[in-house]
Amino acid sequence: MSTQKRRQERIERQRKEQQNPHGKVKSLEQLTEEHNKK
Repeated sequence: MSTQKRRQERIERQRKEQQNPHGKVKSLEQLTEEHNKK
């Protein structure tokens, strides 16, 4: 498998996790955004 294809899959997987985050650990950016809102 080429590195470019692997990178593409990782990007798509991250995108899906952001759209569908339930049951998954949130990224630090999302956690800090929520923390700043409160």
